[in-house]
Amino acid sequence: MRPLEDNIAEEFVQQALYRMDESSRMIKISLERLNEADMWRRPNKASNSIGNLMLHLCGNITQYAIASLGGTKDTRERGKEFSVDSGRTKAQLWAKLDSTVQQAQEVIKNTSREALLRKREVQGFSLSGIGIIIHVVEHYSYHTGQIAFWTKLLKEQDLGFYDGMDLDVKNE
Repeated sequence: MRPLEDNIAEEFVQQALYRMDESSRMIKISLERLNEADMWRRPNKASNSIGNLMLHLCGNITQYAIASLGGTKDTRERGKEFSVDSGRTKAQLWAKLDSTVQQAQEVIKNTSREALLRKREVQGFSLSGIGIIIHVVEHYSYHTGQIAFWTKLLKEQDLGFYDGMDLDVKNE
């Protein structure tokens, strides 16, 4: 691989890992404000609890990053992620999600240039390794937003994700 391609691939991977860390940070802040009962509350029958969303994230990240990109067997049972309504504590859900994200990040860090470009079938979609990583990052971010929004609704408070930072600073 040429040096520029090396740099682009490295920067892409580093930015993907950073975005995953940011989603984890925001979910952890959200969880700190929730009690055990909050984890399995659903706003309505058409929506999911935070517990369901966390199980869903584990399933999706495992299927896409760990199994497909990492080359392990896909054992996901997607329907179960949404049908569960209890059985795991907040700490257990966080430990499972955190462990899943860390495993996925290791796979992403160790993905070769060839694997980044190679297409494979995942959940019925044909994606390159880059496409898989983009999916994992955006899907994690999407559900992080849902968890934050549901937490704000339940607790009627800002989550302070960027406390202490001036987000009105203009670009240079």
